[in-house]
Amino acid sequence: MSTATSAPTGDWIRGVSIRQPWAACILAGAKTIENRPRAWSWRGWLLLHAGQQTDRPALSVPHVARTIRGRGLPTGAVIGVARLTGCHQDPDGTPPCTEWAHPGAWHLELADVQALALPIPARGQLGPWKPTEDLVDQVLQQLPGLRP
Repeated sequence: MSTATSAPTGDWIRGVSIRQPWAACILAGAKTIENRPRAWSWRGWLLLHAGQQTDRPALSVPHVARTIRGRGLPTGAVIGVARLTGCHQDPDGTPPCTEWAHPGAWHLELADVQALALPIPARGQLGPWKPTEDLVDQVLQQLPGLRP
């Protein structure tokens, strides 16, 4: 008889790939939105995947540089999780919702951000993607309380 607790099954988690240093800014808790060209209907937990490429010009943006100071910028790995709670676009003619918001973009609203102690090498893709069971199991080893 097994006493192991099985991982939750079903369609409860997705992944999002974000270039560095933006992913690190989300993990730091400063960047609470992620800019996207289209609205997302998905709500729930997201694996935060740091893409292979770094947005080098962003490294010199003052609020980015301040936020990432002293932080590593791993790429090609899942580095944390967050809950996607909403998606909005700022109305024309109004100020941006945060200093991180790009005008005209859709803003994914992120909460409950948790960093992984050890990045998990993985491949991401554009748009919300469904992670493999193995990848979710690896995340749950580091965040055993994460559940749908």
